[in-house]
Amino acid sequence: MKRIRTLLCRRKPDIEEKSIRLGLALGGGGARGLAHIPLLEVLDSMGIRPCCIAGTSIGAVLGAMYASGVKGSEIRSLVQETVVGKSSSPGELLKDIKRLVQFMDIDFLGPGIFKGDSVMKYFYDAIHTDRFENLEIPLKVVATDFWASEQTVLSSGNLLKAVKASMGLPGLFTPVKYGERILIDGGGVNPVPFDVLDDCDLIVAVDVLGNAESESSKPPGAVKAVLEMFDIMQRSIVKTKLEISQPDIYIKPDIRNIGMLEFHRAQEIYSSTEASCRELAEKLREYYPEIPLSP
Repeated sequence: MKRIRTLLCRRKPDIEEKSIRLGLALGGGGARGLAHIPLLEVLDSMGIRPCCIAGTSIGAVLGAMYASGVKGSEIRSLVQETVVGKSSSPGELLKDIKRLVQFMDIDFLGPGIFKGDSVMKYFYDAIHTDRFENLEIPLKVVATDFWASEQTVLSSGNLLKAVKASMGLPGLFTPVKYGERILIDGGGVNPVPFDVLDDCDLIVAVDVLGNAESESSKPPGAVKAVLEMFDIMQRSIVKTKLEISQPDIYIKPDIRNIGMLEFHRAQEIYSSTEASCRELAEKLREYYPEIPLSP
């Protein structure tokens, strides 16, 4: 049995951290990526801290926040302050929508509908750093090199540009110039980047692409069709990757009929992860039998 030791880190968990080197891969999926948050809270509650995190798109955003030392519950609070709640009154709803429009930084004349600069400012305010080297946990951000049509893994230098590139869904967010490369959403090449993690004893991958179910025979609108087509492509990539190799623990929350931009449905997304949270805790306990059962 592997010995237990305490890892050096600024954030001290309630339970002594273990010698098993856990790599965590957080996949893309737009608003469905909020499902990562309850699963991060499971890690916090068990006192398990990854040795490395890899993230694509929304997984890169949340992965960077977590790698900076922000706990899962704190990320949940930040989301709650930003998204539109179902219980909002008409006046509050209008105010929230105006705030979200400003937050998304709309630019109809540019190469993308959203520039993303305001998102990055909000992101910076949450983590207080713009460098990979300042993170508490090493992070790998996956983006797509537009012209080379290949994966780019970023792990040093400008963190904000890397995260912005990884979430750069074509047509929605402005592509990012990173050195000599033009980068877009990492979901185009690696939606759940568990295969970029190395030097780990245990790899946990979280796939939040969810499932689409037909609600009627009516054809989808143009925007919905484009976004769902991107999702279909990502699901196909993940399926092919899993046929080649698999992570030690693969978690896929049962998220159904949640659109890529429907962040206001956060509570529904959280609820859809209940079974996955139990599954993750049970599987982790096989590797960390020392961790006591929750009361």
